[in-house]
Amino acid sequence: MTARSKHGAITPRTRARARHILDHYYIGPARDQDVLEIWGYTPKMSYFPGEQVDLCVSTTAAEWDLEIGRDGSDYVACLEESGLEGQHQDTPEDCSVTGCGWRPSYSFVIPQDWRPGGYLVTLRARSGEDQVEEHHVFLVRQSPETEKVAFVLVCASSTWLAYNCWGGSNHYEGITGENGDAFSPVLSTQRPWSRGFCKLPEGAPRAVPEHQPRPGDMVRYPYMEWAYSYGYSKKYASAGWASYERYFARWADQEGYAFDFVTQHDLHGDPDLLKRYRCAVFVGHDEYWSAAMRDAVDEYVRGGGRVARFGGNFLWQVRLEDEGRRQVCYKYEASQRDPVVGTADARLTTGAWESPEVNRPGALTFGVNGLRGIYAELGNCAGNGAAGFTVYRPEHWAFAGTGLGYGDVLGASSRIFGYEVDGLDYRFVDGLPFPAGTDGAAQEIEILAMGLATNVESDRAVWGETLYIGASDAEFRAKTLSGEITPETLATSSRGSGMMVFWRTGLGEVFASATCEWVMGLHRKDLQVEQVTRNVLDRFGDVGGTGANVA
Repeated sequence: MTARSKHGAITPRTRARARHILDHYYIGPARDQDVLEIWGYTPKMSYFPGEQVDLCVSTTAAEWDLEIGRDGSDYVACLEESGLEGQHQDTPEDCSVTGCGWRPSYSFVIPQDWRPGGYLVTLRARSGEDQVEEHHVFLVRQSPETEKVAFVLVCASSTWLAYNCWGGSNHYEGITGENGDAFSPVLSTQRPWSRGFCKLPEGAPRAVPEHQPRPGDMVRYPYMEWAYSYGYSKKYASAGWASYERYFARWADQEGYAFDFVTQHDLHGDPDLLKRYRCAVFVGHDEYWSAAMRDAVDEYVRGGGRVARFGGNFLWQVRLEDEGRRQVCYKYEASQRDPVVGTADARLTTGAWESPEVNRPGALTFGVNGLRGIYAELGNCAGNGAAGFTVYRPEHWAFAGTGLGYGDVLGASSRIFGYEVDGLDYRFVDGLPFPAGTDGAAQEIEILAMGLATNVESDRAVWGETLYIGASDAEFRAKTLSGEITPETLATSSRGSGMMVFWRTGLGEVFASATCEWVMGLHRKDLQVEQVTRNVLDRFGDVGGTGANVA
């Protein structure tokens, strides 16, 4: 009864029932002067103080207003303008692939006293009694002239881009291909973010629901229903500043941790970027990476750097082109369509890290990988699970001060486990999990806590029920890891895990709580989740002299 897999496949017999998913799923320009709208983007995702920001805006209003503020523990407006002259700019039909090409509408230089962080851009337009408000976000990085802070938050810009449906296409669905209904393997950064990626109303549903479903209830996806009802991108809960990095940034501000802020695109362009910091932090849904990004992290850790990854779903390799303005990822179709397959650059094939062409297991960087994990608390994918991690090594320093013991569950009340998680192939010895070593994972990796995940959404044969995930991801995993789809490989590929791990590698250390929803433990003030986070940051950032300095 599957209507749609994660990569967007629609079967003919479910097409009628899934029509509401197909039609108007994306946000984009109306291309109609009579429709009040305003959209904007910046050519770059991050800036230093002293750099000029060009804001490219298209609106059908005669005038528009602008507000920019730092989106930290408290939102603080830093720049306001009103009565700016409106200009409606032509937008190519394939703007999600080629970019909008809009001219700058407003420019300013970032003052030297703007603190590092995420800066929310609010665009407002009016026509008579009607008004509309849209948003953009960019990062301000720490000035090179100032003394470096211990921590850097690397925002998942490649994943933001992969899910951004503004203008028609993303890496899941789209208006490309022969029939105008295919996902696009090529995406442009030169366009606005979809509604919900930069700002969300309080209470917007998350992919992991706040409460478990009742037995017998029809499967629901409240976040997509909400998005459809209120005109937001149905991918808002999967990626973007508003759903993930913002929660961590606000918590870090409140706790007094000083962070610099960069994007994965910055890391791609500057392989030595991380060496300026004691600890690099990744949070939320962190699914798409380029080889250069991984190379930078691997080199950093080998040299003594510490990585704290409070995020999940490390799965796809991408290529960045045109100085980072274009992202390429063929995903499930990479072995058939990616032009680098069969060439000297085959290792850059834009498929899963574990695919034969790439052969670079994710566990070699973060100690865990996406293909051994994936869905939990999403629809009928382990939808009645614990929603937290079962603790197996409570004596580890990461659990100091939490009061957790063997068999206790961390984060269940704040529902941190899901919606996508990373795991390992593992074995149990005397009640303790260990890496099996069959998936590139080093034997030295310590599995501190774990939970169960799945690649197959259970079909309970409820009349009228349409599943979202289905079994196609398990089929892809079976084909990738085993080379064929059989009842045995499909059964094996249906089972996954999510793990919290610690790993000493090279001269550095890696901690991973490999779940997208860790930030909800911080936002919902789960005392034990907060304490684990502090323990990791204090050790890795050498707060109070608890750790060794990075050489």
